[in-house]
Amino acid sequence: MTETLAGQYGVSTEEKQAIEEQLGRLFASPYFSHSKRLPNFLRFVVEHTLAGDSENIKERTIGIEIFGREAAYDTAADPIVRVTAAEIRKRMAQYYQDAAHEEELRISLPSGSYIPHFHPATNGDDSGLPEIDAVAATPLEQVAPTVGHVRPHWLLTLALVVVAAGMVALGSIWLWQRLHRSGFDEFWQPLISSNDPVLLCIADQNEYSVIALRDASQPSRQVELKDTLTAVVIDDLSATIKVAGVLQSSGKQYSLKGEGASTLDDLRRGPTVFVGAYDNAWTLRLTNSLRYHFANDDDMTHLWIADSTSPGRSNWSVDRGVQMATNVYRDYAIVARFTDSDTGKVAVVAAGIGRGGTRVAGEFLTDNADLTQLMRLAHQAGDKKNFEVVLSTQIIDGEPGSPKIEATYFW
Repeated sequence: MTETLAGQYGVSTEEKQAIEEQLGRLFASPYFSHSKRLPNFLRFVVEHTLAGDSENIKERTIGIEIFGREAAYDTAADPIVRVTAAEIRKRMAQYYQDAAHEEELRISLPSGSYIPHFHPATNGDDSGLPEIDAVAATPLEQVAPTVGHVRPHWLLTLALVVVAAGMVALGSIWLWQRLHRSGFDEFWQPLISSNDPVLLCIADQNEYSVIALRDASQPSRQVELKDTLTAVVIDDLSATIKVAGVLQSSGKQYSLKGEGASTLDDLRRGPTVFVGAYDNAWTLRLTNSLRYHFANDDDMTHLWIADSTSPGRSNWSVDRGVQMATNVYRDYAIVARFTDSDTGKVAVVAAGIGRGGTRVAGEFLTDNADLTQLMRLAHQAGDKKNFEVVLSTQIIDGEPGSPKIEATYFW
């Protein structure tokens, strides 16, 4: 090699140039050209890898350098690096699926890692990049003479052995990727990979007929004007923002609608995330037929999550009188992901009995540790794709604590 780079790969100047040119092709493609975040992320990890600085390619470092996060930010609560990496993997796979790119150098970002790998073109010349195994990179015509005088039935046996070995290798890769895929990625994959935009269906309240506006020249002066306002509960807004952040960071298109403005036709257009319970009619309709669903007395003084297998049970309940008088109580929520039989689309629910319950449901849905625990339970239940979770949390002065799983159901 000429003028070897002092890095992990020991690539030459020519090889480094080939990698940079390939980055340029990727960034010029429709999969990357409309985004600044994805190219910046990929260029950062490639340049640091080639410079021999792969040890510093970590989630926190990327979050700080690329996304401007604080040095002490909570990586478990803010999954932007993991979600962006997953989006890059998906778009690179789409790029290389095009036959026009078969003879190009390949850059990949293995699942569970942020360190890129570099591969010679499938049908091109071996670039000598040390990431590629020498046997795997050997052209077929170089191997053929060694078996040229073998009898046909031995050729068939050899072919079967090679196919079997390939299947075992593919199975091992699939198993490794599954074991190393985060619970966060696994939970959100059906929505992120969908070709349809996601709808955020949130609870709304038409409760104000006037609005108080401040005088621009004298902000302390307020003037009340007639108006009709659609309000959103701030705890519901917290859950909505968290989910929207997941979609935004993955480059996923989404729209936002109040439950009163959402129609069945809207729900048929793609996956939907439902936020809020007793102020969201769609949440109540969709969960009513599920094992765990919301219930209440006629006066709405007691609200609870019911279990259809134990109709008389109401352990997960909230007394509205205690809630309003003390603001200290135990709240409960339902988190669910399932395919709605009426629309054929994936539905995600984040809804609490009280406001704090909805807020903690949003936190659960965007926390990798919580979702990893949930997906582990789903695998133990037989790799079920649909599930419900009943959560509880202690509310003190209106602020929720950590979520606790009370019950799960998979189907």
